[in-house]
Amino acid sequence: MSHSASQDSPSRPARLRRSVLSVPASNRRALDKLSSLDCDAVIFDLEDSVSPEKKAEARENLRTFFLASPLPGKERIIRINALSSNFGADDLALVTELEPDAVLLPKVDEPQNVTGVSDRLAEADAPESLRIWAMIETPRGILNAASIAEAGRTAGSRLDCFVVGLNDLRKETGVLPQPGRAYLVPWLMQVVLAVSAYGLEAIDSVLNDFKDDAAFEAECGQGRIMGFAGKMLIHPNQIEAANRHFGPDEAAIAEAEAIISAFAEPGADALNVVNLGGRMVERLHLVQAERLVHKARLIEQRSSGAAGTPRSDV
Repeated sequence: MSHSASQDSPSRPARLRRSVLSVPASNRRALDKLSSLDCDAVIFDLEDSVSPEKKAEARENLRTFFLASPLPGKERIIRINALSSNFGADDLALVTELEPDAVLLPKVDEPQNVTGVSDRLAEADAPESLRIWAMIETPRGILNAASIAEAGRTAGSRLDCFVVGLNDLRKETGVLPQPGRAYLVPWLMQVVLAVSAYGLEAIDSVLNDFKDDAAFEAECGQGRIMGFAGKMLIHPNQIEAANRHFGPDEAAIAEAEAIISAFAEPGADALNVVNLGGRMVERLHLVQAERLVHKARLIEQRSSGAAGTPRSDV
């Protein structure tokens, strides 16, 4: 790794997170369709998209769904209500019962929001594989993004990923929706910088108008250039574009394979820099290349219908 923070933090399995589809847990029809969709991850939402009178029913839907539908190859995340609400404690109890891949915490404002849940999961003897994702969707969350990421990477913490929520952020700041998100870009990049400093990943925000294909394509392209790992989606029609934009293209895969081959040449194991067709390539690029090729293989296995998504510490 190229920075000390990542060296000190525990390794994480490489994951595909190009398309992260959010589904209301109260919508049983949507839940039933998930096994046929090509998204990389699913957020089972118990929070904003579920009305108060439907919260208990939504939890029961998830209990039934998890018993019958393991969704091999897809990362499973349950978004709970705030622990300060009337529903948060029951939501977290369901998480410890069902043991998804991660729990998504809403409106994370400060490090204690993450470390407190880490402690509660440890007290419940939740497996280490049950990770924490954090919604960064408030002014305080943006301002504290680095300290939240840092605290989430301490010993015993489970933090893996940030998800940006622009709807709440716009509401609290008064920034209006505009093509290009010009006035939001500094805040988005602040989130990317925070996760990059501490070996995490970030997922770009939803686009509410799922019928505006051109706007979605533009946001996916922008998010990929910014350094986001993928995009949060609200409709299955958005999956293909997200997978295409956030997945490696053929040229990037070929370059990564060339870098790996160059460092595999006799004598290159002692070098930090190699000559690749007249271009100097550093060993840090080898780490990036190995991760990219690994993700390309995961995508290939997905498209070939291989059961499950293998984990790796690449």
